[in-house]
Amino acid sequence: MREVKEFCGLFGVYNSQEASLLTFLGLYSLQHRGEESCGIITFDGSSFHHYRGMGLVGEVFSEEKVKELKGYQAIGHVRYSTTGSTAIRNIQPLFANSHRLSLALAHNGNLVNSAYLRKTLENKGSIFQSSSDSEIILHLIMRSKKNNLLDKIFDALEKVRGAYSLVMMNRDSVIGIRDPLGFRPLCIGKKEDTFFISSESCALDLLGAEFIREVKPAEIVMIDRDGIHSYTIPKVPRKSAFCSFEHVYFSRPDSIIFGETVHMVREKLGERLAKEHPVDADCVIGVPDSGTSAALGFSKASGIPLEVGIIRNHYIGRTFIQPYQNKREFGVRLKFNLLKEIIKGKRVVIVDDSIVRGTTSRIRVRNFRAMGAKEVHLRISCPPHRFGCVYGIDFPDSKKLIAHNMKIKEIKEFLEVDSLGYLSLEGMLSCFKNPSTFYCTACWSGKYPLKFHNVHKYALEE
Repeated sequence: MREVKEFCGLFGVYNSQEASLLTFLGLYSLQHRGEESCGIITFDGSSFHHYRGMGLVGEVFSEEKVKELKGYQAIGHVRYSTTGSTAIRNIQPLFANSHRLSLALAHNGNLVNSAYLRKTLENKGSIFQSSSDSEIILHLIMRSKKNNLLDKIFDALEKVRGAYSLVMMNRDSVIGIRDPLGFRPLCIGKKEDTFFISSESCALDLLGAEFIREVKPAEIVMIDRDGIHSYTIPKVPRKSAFCSFEHVYFSRPDSIIFGETVHMVREKLGERLAKEHPVDADCVIGVPDSGTSAALGFSKASGIPLEVGIIRNHYIGRTFIQPYQNKREFGVRLKFNLLKEIIKGKRVVIVDDSIVRGTTSRIRVRNFRAMGAKEVHLRISCPPHRFGCVYGIDFPDSKKLIAHNMKIKEIKEFLEVDSLGYLSLEGMLSCFKNPSTFYCTACWSGKYPLKFHNVHKYALEE
């Protein structure tokens, strides 16, 4: 069974009689981190209640369903769609119950030694209900012979390698965990006597909660009736590997990620991009939504006016695309509409966050030409993606990445643009507050901070 990557959004609530509603709203704010499926599980002091389904948060959870989820603590999960992994069995949070422990778990990330761990667990009698490597962590905790939950978690995490931000819940507490390298974000919030754990701070803003701080790499945060307790995963490396692409693309611009507001970072990326790849043009147009902030920075640094030339439709279902022969081209038109009056006769600079396969970018350029653009210049606010991600972002195999197979000049010709400029790796890292050594750049540099070959050496011990 193929393990699937989990790029997701996590949310947890402790000490509120409206825990399910608050979790629903939190997941709504984190919808950009996962549009395939979602789920919520609550605890009311005696029983766990859960509901999950395929689709967006607002589609899966009706007002009645939210009210049925009784309890004063809850955790929730939104899941990103990955190829070959669409199945109800993979919807989270996951839940396990035994005479010793009841535990719910939601995971964002990807384990690099999951195949070996799954095989070893199955040989020991474990039966898996999903193809997600998240379930491996749950099995390891439930099978641990340690006496208390914290020690069981320590025991389990000693065996796993990879990227994981976790939100868990038992009968007494809500728990947040970030892996030793800190690949994925996780933060803590508070409003009066209610505590929150969230993938991003934007969910806290919606609820009027105070952003307390981010969960540190290698930190376990347990929230119970006595407040917040912090523990550190032992034997951790003295380094970090924050995912750079969180700043470039995934996180919402109004979130605080890795100590910085995302919008401000993207604006700096655009400013640096304008300095590295200047162009003589009439207007700058950002590709919504992640390219908008970078376009603003490009405009400020270059002096070229910023225009709104692309209108995004946020309410798109996939069903209506299917009958059309050229589904990808129709999908681009369905998602983005161009303003002809802004584009016609202009030398346009399009600022986008990244290019993966290149097909969508080429269609967009052709649409700009059809609208009468005199010149089309493309600027990308990160380096070329040449390598796949093994830590949870669903970049295709390296062979499917356009920059893996083509040189910049060849990509320019393929995209049919007048000029093409990618931000350099050094330039991108210079826009981050933390030192450059704090970040994972594997998808650009090919330098993976955590080995994923020969991971069988991380064996389970009796």
